[in-house]
Amino acid sequence: MPSFKNHIVLFFFTLVFISCKNETKETIESVSIEGKKLEVKYAEGFEIKAFEGYKTITLKNPWPGTDKTFTYALVERNASLPNPESYDAVVEIPIKQIVVTSTTHIPSLEMLGEINSLIGFPNLNYISSEKTRNRIANNEIKELGKNEDINTEILIDLSPDAVIGFAVDGNNSAFSTIQNARIPVLYNSDWTEVSPLGKAEWIKFFGALYNKEKEADSIFSKIESEYISAKSLASEAKNKPTVISGAMYKDVWYMPQGNSWGAQFIRDAYGDYLWIDSEGTGSLSLSLESVLDKGIEADVWIGPAQFNSLEELKEGSKAYTQFKAYKTGEVYSYSMKKGEKGGVIYYELAPNRPDLVLKDLIKILHPEMLPDHKFHFFDKLN
Repeated sequence: MPSFKNHIVLFFFTLVFISCKNETKETIESVSIEGKKLEVKYAEGFEIKAFEGYKTITLKNPWPGTDKTFTYALVERNASLPNPESYDAVVEIPIKQIVVTSTTHIPSLEMLGEINSLIGFPNLNYISSEKTRNRIANNEIKELGKNEDINTEILIDLSPDAVIGFAVDGNNSAFSTIQNARIPVLYNSDWTEVSPLGKAEWIKFFGALYNKEKEADSIFSKIESEYISAKSLASEAKNKPTVISGAMYKDVWYMPQGNSWGAQFIRDAYGDYLWIDSEGTGSLSLSLESVLDKGIEADVWIGPAQFNSLEELKEGSKAYTQFKAYKTGEVYSYSMKKGEKGGVIYYELAPNRPDLVLKDLIKILHPEMLPDHKFHFFDKLN
């Protein structure tokens, strides 16, 4: 027969058990109400939360100059969603068929092993990826016209699970037509990110759509690690070459502002970008005289617009020949490597693979540090 002491001990452990159980229940309820925020380290334009049976993606910067936000619900099949009317779009996941509208979305689908889910795209000629071009050649991806004038009839007939769009001002009437046909439209604003790793982290946006968060995290972590290692290597260089960028269009010289994506790459490659102190994340509009005054002795010229040879530069303007970088042949372009239909590979892949861009730039600025590296995006103008 149990003693009084044993009864006391049993009573004590029962209280502890009930207390722990209630605490666990409260914790679970708290998580289910507030959601578990998934890690996004560099990107500033979105956040993902996980709930029981569904996830949410909140878009915080859909286009420049707006304080508007969008919240999308990603719902597991056969799961229930509380207050579905409160979301800007509701998508059943994992997605089986998708339409995307920017070439920067293509590498994310490929890296996640989901390119076969792509069934439509506006202006297929822009796509450079060989793998995706093979699917286009087999008529597995439909042409949807131009991005600013999507053929909504063809798209609605395709009936994808979701359309991933982008907007510069939120006034795309085609997206309204698609939404009225009960096809979810989700904005993707990877292009508004100014951090190289921030742009690349948008693979997590697509990972959530396919229930491949772990795969997306793993892919991004590898890119992050390679980028950080390359940046660290570059910082050990003995010299810091001066750099100019861009070229003239109708007598105005456009080059990256100091806080822009392009400028950050040069800085991380341990280059002395001569306009790094300029404010802004877009482009500077400068006179030829001001660029000559500040950059005529620059060691390296990166990204001379559409020009593909030194002769083309000279034909564009004899003023270009006055720059030291032109005279020494230290001019490098990312516009020469193109896909089968003329799409520039850099525009498609570089936002997703900043580690490769950075290594290219280190090879340009400090060739002795990466002697075996072969250019992925850049070419030296001849």
